[in-house]
Amino acid sequence: MKKEEKIKRVIKLLRKEYGEHNFSDTGDPLDTLVETILSQNTNDRNSARAFLKLKKEFPTWEQVLKADARSIQRVIHSGGLPGIKARRIKHVLGEIKKRRGKLELDFLGKMLTDESMEFLRTMKGIGPKTAAVLLLFRFNKPLMPLDTHNLRVAKRLGIIPQKMSPEKAHELMNKLVPDGEKKTLHINFIIHGRKICKAQKPNHEACVLNKLCDYYRALRAH
Repeated sequence: MKKEEKIKRVIKLLRKEYGEHNFSDTGDPLDTLVETILSQNTNDRNSARAFLKLKKEFPTWEQVLKADARSIQRVIHSGGLPGIKARRIKHVLGEIKKRRGKLELDFLGKMLTDESMEFLRTMKGIGPKTAAVLLLFRFNKPLMPLDTHNLRVAKRLGIIPQKMSPEKAHELMNKLVPDGEKKTLHINFIIHGRKICKAQKPNHEACVLNKLCDYYRALRAH
């Protein structure tokens, strides 16, 4: 089965199982960006706690930019990798201020998708997932972020090669998935990855995708 055909069937089955998702984030894009940086390599609960503490300690992003990295690190400790993330947040805020003259990202909504992605990706610390999350959920750009659940499910299905880098995987999935399906599929992959296609002990029998899954087929062959 061609990957394009498999994607169509996966989209249909997961939509039937988990629904369609069209919600958008209406808050400050800088909030979304920093939240996504904090979510790297940790779970949602830890990153949310770190973000709330950061906002309480530093009510404005200007204050975060002016703060010592060690002060930020102390505040976001619950989010994991606090030293790396503190430096990353300060660097990104500094780059935005340097390039735009002020701390705001609303202008991204008026840019073409490729241009807005390039603006974000040329900043150290912003990878394809972080950029795509911001542009998809805050500006409704047709992009599909690949978090750990997305990558795991897509690789098990055989859509993404096992050893493909995250960079190349983002490129491939964004070519394969129709623009109007990217947000729903991204969210449904997350739901499916948490409920059924877990990293440890996936529930194959309850999986609506098992007939399309290369991983399951290989297990049964043994």
